[in-house]
Amino acid sequence: MNVAREIDEYIASFPENVQVLLKELRSIIKQAAPAAEEIISYKMPAYRQESMLVYFAGYKNHVGLYPTASPILVFAEELKTYKTSKGAIQFKLDEPLPSALITSIVHYKIEENRLKLAKRMKNK
Repeated sequence: MNVAREIDEYIASFPENVQVLLKELRSIIKQAAPAAEEIISYKMPAYRQESMLVYFAGYKNHVGLYPTASPILVFAEELKTYKTSKGAIQFKLDEPLPSALITSIVHYKIEENRLKLAKRMKNK
């Protein structure tokens, strides 16, 4: 499989049912982080604002959101019904995406990145 150079190309490489969720996930992230830059990183769509916010990806049986480890811990209670690992959340293809939860995770990452940047600037 060729590596996608941009997000539309990445999404188009999946079956229609996966594309629908990837487009929705992209829209939720873009609405939550309108100033974030869209990129391809680690062969996945990703968003960067001061540093990396989140990645997302499509698979045969789910779509994944990769917000790194800290939001998985912070939102552990809200994520109980989803399969998670240290830095990943899986959303099943036959269930609606939890847009409010995804938005909260993205907002958390924006603030986390802002605080990390402020700390780095203070320590210079």
